[in-house]
This record gives sequence, C-alpha cells and structure tokens, in this order.
Amino acid sequence: METRANHVLIGAFTLAVCLFAVLFALWIAKYTTEKAYGEYDVVFQEAVTGLSTGSQVLYSGISVGEVRALSLMKDDPRKVVARIRLSADTPVRTDTRAKLTMTGLTGVAVIQLTGGSPGAPALEGGRGKDVPVIPSEPSALKNIAATANEIVDRVNRLLSEENVARVTATLDQINQVTGTLAAEREEIAALVRNARAASEKLDATLASADRTINHLDEGVVQELPALVAKLDATLVQLESASRSADAILGDNREAIADFSRDGLGQVGPTMRQLRSLIREIDDLADRLENNPAGYLLGREQPEEFEP
Repeated sequence: METRANHVLIGAFTLAVCLFAVLFALWIAKYTTEKAYGEYDVVFQEAVTGLSTGSQVLYSGISVGEVRALSLMKDDPRKVVARIRLSADTPVRTDTRAKLTMTGLTGVAVIQLTGGSPGAPALEGGRGKDVPVIPSEPSALKNIAATANEIVDRVNRLLSEENVARVTATLDQINQVTGTLAAEREEIAALVRNARAASEKLDATLASADRTINHLDEGVVQELPALVAKLDATLVQLESASRSADAILGDNREAIADFSRDGLGQVGPTMRQLRSLIREIDDLADRLENNPAGYLLGREQPEEFEP
C-alpha cells in the first residue's frame, strides 16, 4: 500500500510539474507576443465599409499589423474606433496619419498608414485601455463621394426648369438666326464680295498714300537746309533791327521825354478846340442845307403860307 501511495504522489507531482511547465510556456509565449506588438486606436469620421476584424494594416504599402476590433464611439456614434495591432518595430510617429483604402479588384478595405517624418517623436503602442490614438484622414472614397454629390447638385441646379426654358429659347433664337442667314445668303455673299473689294481699294489707297508721304518726306528733307538758312538770315535781320531800335531810342531818350512832358500837355486843349470847330462846321452845314440862299444873302427863309 505504501509503495502504491508513493507512486500516486510521484505521478501527481509529475503531472503538476508538467502542467506548470505548460502554463509557464504559454505565459512566456504570450509575454513574448505582447512584447513584439503594440496596439493603437484609429478614429474614423466616416463609414468603414469593407473593413473587418483581421483586415491588414499597411505602412507605405508594407503589411505591419492587423485590425483587432471595430466599435462605435460611445459619445459620437458617427465615429468608428478601429483597434489595430502593429509590430513593435513599426516606426509610428506623432505625425503619422491613417486612412481607409481599397486594395485589388475585389475592393478589400485596409488601413493605410502614411507620414512619420524622421524628426518627429515616436508614438509608442499600448495595451488595454491605455492606447495612443493615430489621427485619421478622409479616404479617397469619401472625397470621391463628396465630389460626386457636389457634381450631381450642380447638375441639378444647371438643369433646373428655368435654365432648360432659357436654353430652349436660345436654341429657338439660334434656329431663327440660321434660317434668316440661309434666306439671305446671296446678299451676305454680295456683302462679303463688296467688303473684299473695298478692302483691296483701301490697301491700294494706303499704298499710294505711303508713296506720297515718302516723296513728301524726301522733298522736305531736301529743302530743309535752305529753309533753315533762310530762317537763320531772318533771325539775324530781326536781331539787327532790334539793336538799331534800341540805339535810336537811346539817342532820342531826352527828346522823347520832352515831348511826353510838354507836347502831350498841349494835346488836350487842341482836342477841345478841334471838337468845337467840328460842332461849328456841323452847324454851318445844317444852315446851308436848310436855307442856302437866305444864309448866303443874309435873309431868313420865308414862312410857308397855309390857307
């Protein structure tokens, strides 16, 4: 009995040791695994259609991890939180950005990490609730959808009833104009021919005027020296006459001053006498015209008798 009890104890101890070894190995494996990875949260402000747990996480096109979980943000259900796990050696920086992209023809959604300048501080991954957040950028799909919506909105505004009516009216007017032009094509052709002929005549006139101006310029250039010489001679004569006048005025300055002082003083009485003489002559002319015989013979004109 004692031998059998010892064997049981030894077997139990062996099983316990084996179990402990297995648990220790699992713990070491888990510790090593957790040590080799870091977790991050990516918050998307758009729908993550096509993204699921286990989707790849790419960094500049290289697979560096996977999506561990997806959930809606409790405070704002319009945002989606993606928990990702990356390799510990992934160079995640504070300026690294994440966005949703599609790969291949099947349209599998993945998370693409970009950026991360060398001088930026490293963003260490965490575990549990203490996990850093990688900012996200709008995906190309969102930009395309927004652009498509804007285009559709603009097309709807462009094709409104008012604009359609205006386009229809414009087309009607264009049709009327083209019909009028087609009906008057002979007159338009004649007008074009007349315009062409007038243009040719205008070209000939301009050429003739150009030749005339060239000949005129040549004549002016040839006669210009003689004109300049005459102008110089005239200026010399004017200068000589000016000097002569200055000399005459200088020589007769005293006589001119005496005339201004004495002669001009006598002009006033002479003018008064001249006006009195003119009045007497006018009076004499009136008398001669009214009664010449009586004035010459010294008799008054007889008064007319009125019966």
